[in-house]
Parts: sequence; structure tokens; C-alpha cells
Amino acid sequence: MQPIQAVLFDLDQTLLDRTTSLKRFLSWQVNALPLVANSERQSFIERFIELDANGAVWKDVVYRKLIQKFKISKFSEQQLLNSYIQDFNQFCVAFAGVDSVIQSLFEAGFSLGLISNGKTPFQENNFQAFGLNPYFSSVIVSEAVGLRKPQAEIFRLACQQMNVQPEQCVMIGDNEIADIQGAKQVGMRSILFDPEQKIPFTQADHRVQNFEAILAIIKR
Repeated sequence: MQPIQAVLFDLDQTLLDRTTSLKRFLSWQVNALPLVANSERQSFIERFIELDANGAVWKDVVYRKLIQKFKISKFSEQQLLNSYIQDFNQFCVAFAGVDSVIQSLFEAGFSLGLISNGKTPFQENNFQAFGLNPYFSSVIVSEAVGLRKPQAEIFRLACQQMNVQPEQCVMIGDNEIADIQGAKQVGMRSILFDPEQKIPFTQADHRVQNFEAILAIIKR
């Protein structure tokens, strides 16, 4: 088995604590615009999170349904979507330990990369909010390259950009299909980031609940 030379990360719910970030953004948006009466603000946030389906539904659909449900007339679907695209990155927070682990891996000589399914430049802006760009030699967002995890080609593209072989990489992500199975099919090792231990079965080589555990596995 070849030693690990490169570490690839997913973005949403791996580096980015998307759940917390989304709640922070929505709390701001529902108050700043304002969208609904005070008594309906919590309901608006909860319904948005339900419709969002952990990021699987793009926000034009979400806002369209929210406008209908809460009878919002002052703001259009496009205005709310534009706010989401432009302002979400201001509320992005990483999981505990991300900064220190990334810095430690970089200083130890590992090449670092990001592979994210999502919109461009929305996902790039969210990643840039962490200030970690200088540590990464490859940042790939699916819409920008016309590929999506778990397609093998997107993992191979990352390898090309970092000048490594798949067997020299480990992929870290929270999605069993997109991240773990996607990496496995090209010969990468994998780590499932599962802080709530909610995935009953995984094909990943390792399962961790925090970033400190990731560091221990890679540097052993």
C-alpha cells in the first residue's frame, strides 16, 4: 500500500458545518429584510430547512414554496435567491478543529484538495470564507467542471491537479455514496466524517466523529 500524499475533503457537512451556517444565515435574512411577522420567523426557518433537504433542493424552489406558504409579497423569489447566493458565505462556520488540522496536514507536507458537488461560484465563496485557500492546491466544484461525485472522473481530475495517483489519496466526506463509494471506485482510501454516528453502515476505511481523529489516522 502506497503512503498517503494527498488529502481530499468534501465541503458541506465535512469542512463546512452547513446546518449551523444555514440557521445563522436564515436568522439574519428573516430579520434583515424582513420577510414575515415576528411570530412566524421561527416557522419560516424551520420550513426552509425542511424544504432544503440538506442542500439537495436548490433555493429557487425553496423560496418559491415559502413565498406561497407565508404569502410574502414584498420580495420576489429571485430577490431572495440573490440574497442567499450573495450573503450566505458571511455566515459560514467550519466544524471544530478544521483550521488546526488543515494547517497541521499542510505543514506535514500533504497536498490538500476540495471536491464539492454544488453551484459555482457559490461553493467557492463558501470555502473562501474559511481563509484556507492558501493550503489547497486543488479546489473543484461540480458545476464548474461538469462532473459530480460519485463520478470517477471528478476524483481523477483532482489527482491530476495535485500530481498524485488515486492510491496515494484519502477522501474525507460525510456522504456514503458521493464521497466514500466514489473514492473507493478509483482506488482511494476514505474516511467517513460522521459526528452524529447516524450512518449505520459504511464502506469507508475509517469512521470519525471529529477532526482530531482524522489527523491521527492520516499521520500514523
